[in-house]
Amino acid sequence: MQHKGMNKPIILGLNAGGHDTAAAVMIGPELVAAMEEERFTLIKHTTSFPSNAIAACLKAAGISMEKVDAVAIGFDPNAFIRETYLQSALESDERLEFLVRDLDSIRHIHNLANKVRQETGFQKEPLKIRHHLCHLASTYFPSGFDHALIASYDGIAENETGMLAVGHDGQIERFYCETRYPDSLGLFYSAITFYLGWKHHCDEGIIMGLAPFGDPNARVPEQDRTYIDIFREIIPITGDYSYSINRKWIAYHQVRDTWVSRHFLDAFGPKRDYKDPLTRHHKNIAAALQTRLEEVVLHQLTIARKRFGLKKLCLAGGVALNCSMNGKIEKSRLFDELFVQPASGDQGVAVGACLLAYQKMTGIAPLRKNHDFYKGSGFTTEETEEVLQRAGVPYVRPSDLYAETARQLADGRIVGWFQGRAEFGPRALGNRSILCRPFPGSMRDTLNMRVKFREEFRPFAPAVLAERAQQFFQIMQESPHMLIACDVVPEKKSEIAAVVHVDGTCRVQTVRPENNPRFRRLLEAFDAVTGCPVILNTSFNVKGQPIVDSPKQALDCFLGTNIDYLVLGDFVVDKAKL
Repeated sequence: MQHKGMNKPIILGLNAGGHDTAAAVMIGPELVAAMEEERFTLIKHTTSFPSNAIAACLKAAGISMEKVDAVAIGFDPNAFIRETYLQSALESDERLEFLVRDLDSIRHIHNLANKVRQETGFQKEPLKIRHHLCHLASTYFPSGFDHALIASYDGIAENETGMLAVGHDGQIERFYCETRYPDSLGLFYSAITFYLGWKHHCDEGIIMGLAPFGDPNARVPEQDRTYIDIFREIIPITGDYSYSINRKWIAYHQVRDTWVSRHFLDAFGPKRDYKDPLTRHHKNIAAALQTRLEEVVLHQLTIARKRFGLKKLCLAGGVALNCSMNGKIEKSRLFDELFVQPASGDQGVAVGACLLAYQKMTGIAPLRKNHDFYKGSGFTTEETEEVLQRAGVPYVRPSDLYAETARQLADGRIVGWFQGRAEFGPRALGNRSILCRPFPGSMRDTLNMRVKFREEFRPFAPAVLAERAQQFFQIMQESPHMLIACDVVPEKKSEIAAVVHVDGTCRVQTVRPENNPRFRRLLEAFDAVTGCPVILNTSFNVKGQPIVDSPKQALDCFLGTNIDYLVLGDFVVDKAKL
């Protein structure tokens, strides 16, 4: 499908047909917009067709659908049906029953290309690109690494649950694609998330935060084995790059919404309800799960590092959002540097689909360092002020926004910070953030009780002036997307106690002027007032809600919570003056 002379095609990339639906637009080699449908529907991890995201991306790009040269979907429906349903149905009666029960879902998946044409008006055949290949492209091409090992891990794609490749001068060469459903690190992590009382495909990050409170080497009650012993039995390593999930312990491949087997329940006890007490036993299960995930991934990466000699690593797929795992990889010094796609979940395949479609259409590899993922919705000063005027709230436009906000933070006030274009992906990187000072340690509890309404054990992340990062954090590279956990320098823990997790780690965001000029200026102003170059940065939302997208959503969240001070672009609203 190469078009000679088409060096600036306009491409719409989609993640549709599954969860975390999203859209992205490229004009030539440049990614100009990327947005998640959940920001518009207000349903986290939505499966809705990304109609709103498509419209907003086209608006941000300044184009209409008629100008789009190609639509690329990060999923191959026919391959999924053949490989996940039909082939396995030939092998067992259980999988045949599974297919029969899922016929409506199969019809829906098979109709995906027609759905895209129907919803967008695009009349040509959409490009359908394998899901994990899109994950690989989404992280390799913007990494800035000419040569790198590339790894993707998630729940399930067409039938693969992970993929390993090497990137050389813009070419992606896959060398391991044999991990197949139901052998899946992502799905098993989801299964334990469900067993421990949280939502699968949603709350896996909570289990990661819970893990440091447990002990994987403790003995399981009424058994002579430790938690990690059993989890090593559940997920045995079977080769250089292969592992399996012991079918005796799982049920997600047989029955929907069951996840773990009777054997698992016999060994570990009944499923926890969300309202049940959280016991040492539950924490130990989370710890063993996290430990085994890290063991399996590090085993694969260690062998691949020796085989290929590559010094850089690119990560994507939903499992790559596990910043504790990423921190173990960084700390291992297996690689000189790693790049983790900020939208590593399924929303990111919309970007990967764009990038691969561009390469296919032009013959040019879109390999260029691009760590700017502020590609979401943006609003003019006039639009922002109009929201405030309509709401009838008193507001001011300070002469020095940064110094004034820094003073509010230094005084212990909680600040809603809304600037520029929204971040693509689940991390708030300083444009849709709730901020507070990182000290004393009680600030964490204050924020949780007054605004976020989250589990008290969940950690908050620090943003830091990049050149000061190693004064506070034991990390050997920059971390602009808050996706690598690292140890806090021991003598600095008390200075930033509100962002230090129980195990002495944190998920750091390093900020340079070129990453985010406005957030950088606020950090500088806070440092000038307090002598501390660190601010606690969490997403601008409450538990169960997507990150706010628009000025109106930000104002509504501010008015409905105990946030003290709202910065909307150049304007501020002080709750004490309402």
